[in-house]
Amino acid sequence: MAPYESDDSTGLEDADELRSGRRRAARYVVPAAVVGVAAATIGLVPALADSGDPDLPKITAQQLIEKIAKSDVQQLSGTVKVSTDLGLPDLGGLESGLASRAAGSGDGSSADPTSRLTELASGTHTLRVASDGEDRQKVSLIERAAEYSLVHNGKDVWGYDSKSNEVYHGTASQDGGRRHDQVPATPKDFADQALKSVDDTTSVTVDGTARVAGRDAYKLVVKPKQSGTTVGAISVAVDAKTGLPLKFTLTPASGGAAVVDAGFTQVSFTRPAASTFAFTPPKGAKVTDEKDAAHDGAKAPEHGLLPGMPSQKDLAKDGRGDFAKEGPKVLGKGWNSIATFDTGGKGGAPSGSGSGDLGGMLGSLGDQVTGKFGKGTVFSTRLINALITDDGKVYVGAVTKGALVKAANAG
Repeated sequence: MAPYESDDSTGLEDADELRSGRRRAARYVVPAAVVGVAAATIGLVPALADSGDPDLPKITAQQLIEKIAKSDVQQLSGTVKVSTDLGLPDLGGLESGLASRAAGSGDGSSADPTSRLTELASGTHTLRVASDGEDRQKVSLIERAAEYSLVHNGKDVWGYDSKSNEVYHGTASQDGGRRHDQVPATPKDFADQALKSVDDTTSVTVDGTARVAGRDAYKLVVKPKQSGTTVGAISVAVDAKTGLPLKFTLTPASGGAAVVDAGFTQVSFTRPAASTFAFTPPKGAKVTDEKDAAHDGAKAPEHGLLPGMPSQKDLAKDGRGDFAKEGPKVLGKGWNSIATFDTGGKGGAPSGSGSGDLGGMLGSLGDQVTGKFGKGTVFSTRLINALITDDGKVYVGAVTKGALVKAANAG
């Protein structure tokens, strides 16, 4: 293995170029919907590599980041394996319902990507992906006896669930193209999310090479310099020729297995056949057509994320707090950033009155805490932790329970 420079720990002077490079980089993931703060944050994790490390020319961390930014892969097809282990408790399927609430999912169709792609938040999944420029992408979620496919072909977006024989249809222009590109599904998506966090609180180094899906790759390692974060390290295998991230691994500060592992097991950079992106609803399929206002990106969910919590729609109607209008406020810096918002009144915590049996069950899954803020409940995963106080304030981030309590006390 050739030696690599590892002292370029910040190497971030060209941040503007990095951001502009991301905009130039090809979008090859089929549009999906935002699934909430936690789902957006879990886009950090590990993948599968071949044996035998290649001998490649030296490269610095800054050069490798620039290589990722300048990557302009327009055509590809391949298979991606995604494994996510957040350490969530088994709620008998309730966790999927909470993810749908966070996403504001609403038409009830099993083919709606808003609800289907939340499945990537747990377990191990195999995806087939294909792209031919910005207007043609396809991703298929392969299941044991069924398949879910999401196809973007020009102005049309199709979702098809073979198990239920249901079809979702929308258009990419209905929300300015913003609704469908937010859920990470490939190593590049995960890498983009991670590199957004790179600043002076971050160490970035090159740690050798790897073989991923038959391709030579450099290994970029991103580590927080701060204490108090739940993120241990992020490793990104970057294709030596194209600059495309091929594998993404995030390990928690607590150690153990990766929280998320996403990597190509097979990839080709030849143009997929045009028929790959063609879709006609099968005979007898139930088709749900999305109307202009049905899934507006700014639409507030009809229900609160947890029992007893008001929805964004309720907050907007009652004028309680700024979250419905402006989103959460951010406390802290870098990897210790904490998103916070006020639900506008008591009863926000699952342990609070009025939450019912379901709220009581959820409250039992968290840790009861006290502080200057009063009482609250901390819900913990291996990466994302959330504190919900009894007076309705919410604090969430990739930080420890102690960091949440400290933020609540200061707030």
